[in-house]
Amino acid sequence: MVAPSPNPGPQQKLSILLVEDDRGDALLVEELIADANADIRVAWARTMADAERELDNGRPDCVLLDLNLPDANGISALDRIAKRADNVPVVVLTGFNDEHFGVQAVASGAQDYLVKGRVEPETLRRALLYAIERKRAQLVAVELHASQLVAQENTRLARGLQPTPLLLDDPGVDIVAQYRPRHENATLGGDFYDFVQTPDRTVHVMVGDVAGHGPDAAALGVALRIGWRALTFAGLRGNERMRQLERILLAESPAAGIFATAISVALAPNSRRFNVVRAGHPGMLLHGPNTVEWLEPPAGPALGLGGNEWPLSELELPEGHGLVLLTDGVFEGHSGEGNERLGEAGLLELARSLTALSGSEFVTALIDGAEKRAEAHGGLSDDIAVVRVERTRG
Repeated sequence: MVAPSPNPGPQQKLSILLVEDDRGDALLVEELIADANADIRVAWARTMADAERELDNGRPDCVLLDLNLPDANGISALDRIAKRADNVPVVVLTGFNDEHFGVQAVASGAQDYLVKGRVEPETLRRALLYAIERKRAQLVAVELHASQLVAQENTRLARGLQPTPLLLDDPGVDIVAQYRPRHENATLGGDFYDFVQTPDRTVHVMVGDVAGHGPDAAALGVALRIGWRALTFAGLRGNERMRQLERILLAESPAAGIFATAISVALAPNSRRFNVVRAGHPGMLLHGPNTVEWLEPPAGPALGLGGNEWPLSELELPEGHGLVLLTDGVFEGHSGEGNERLGEAGLLELARSLTALSGSEFVTALIDGAEKRAEAHGGLSDDIAVVRVERTRG
């Protein structure tokens, strides 16, 4: 079967950069293009230096390259074009006795090669169009592979930001955790959470947020989460644990000036009492059967800002109530009216409209409600992490 000729369509005008030092050969190529009745504009460069200046001023659809130039020869000529414009396809022109150079050029990245004196108008047209399409397919494949690598990296980092809980059998608590990116296919952010139960049956819950987005923020979030878990099992609590997290952030931070916020809660066994430490992080929601309140215990500075004191507060969790720890992405989005943000007050109003829902339903509806209010402005502008913990006995 004969492959159909590629057809650029009547509206598509191609631009070709011809790099050829021999004026006679250049005129021959221009005549071949004219005889092919193709809508192709040809720019001529006599030397590689001239070609590089042309490439700096704009990108042609294809380069027709002679491998024997006064200032570049053989594969080095192809390499210089690639360094200047690696997204532009190249078709190599060779002499009768240099056909092996054409094969080497294709192996080195050229899309095709043509032998001078053996080229017909239609052959030249087809070679140029096929070269453009092959290069386009290569670039698409490279972009697809890169996006797949990013997706795999994000998946690995997401597992680190949203870990498997370490709870004992019959832990005495019900925990619901949700993480949601600011929009589909968004760059991974630095929101993270964790919850573990130590041998004394104390349940520890933490939510944090690294300033910024991308792999660096996510990797730092993973380091802080793992550090918090290790410090918790090592027996560090309250202020001392935050001091060590401050050290971890400064050691692992990819650049100066990066900070993170965190809130850590510990629920003692067989008691309604719990303690909480905040490092620049928002407060919590107290979700009960008929009401929702905003709790904002005293806080120390965010991690990474040189703090060394973080107050420890002790509070009581009423029966049938759950603590909802969250990152500020829940309320930093727009409220749907002008440029107004939802804010903590708007979040509390939203939460109070959902009081009748169970723990998992409440968390989902809270995030959905915040997203719905931000729809008119393109959706949420930040990632969201929400953890709700409620005692089931004690």
